[in-house]
Amino acid sequence: MQSRWLIPVGAAVAAQAAFATQYLSVQQAQQEAFAGASEFRLVSAADAAARAAIGAPAGWAPQVFEARAGEKKLGWLIVDQVIGKSEAITYALALDAAGAVISLEVLDYRESHGSEVRMPAWRKQFVGKTAADAAALGREVKIISGATLSCRHLTEGVQRLLRWYEVALKAPA
Repeated sequence: MQSRWLIPVGAAVAAQAAFATQYLSVQQAQQEAFAGASEFRLVSAADAAARAAIGAPAGWAPQVFEARAGEKKLGWLIVDQVIGKSEAITYALALDAAGAVISLEVLDYRESHGSEVRMPAWRKQFVGKTAADAAALGREVKIISGATLSCRHLTEGVQRLLRWYEVALKAPA
């Protein structure tokens, strides 16, 4: 007698979703990036013209928080999403008041492979980068074997947010 195993379709879908992990909340990312902040103000998104100027995809809407200590602006925490291989990666990019990267944090990772992008050594490559820096994948930013698409898409996301800073958040000189 031969046995056959049948796996219901819903079980296969549940197995994929089982890899979703929340590493940090937005509030935890804010506190890690700006420990001295007394307030985080949610800033309204810029208009469609600003989004078009940076080549943002349709429907793109990051959450932008201005970090403040009293009257002093400390910088920005921007929460955004990119697609890894097939699932969304939610990340937070912290910028100082001059637009340089303070930190990159992966908040939610939903893929079954490639979570190595959470490694501090990989995320640290972005610290100090500005919109003027190339931050090219494979040169300035190393690729992690097995996490190629996550590396590529997070790098593209960081580049987009740095351009966003230049167009929509940077104080006029």
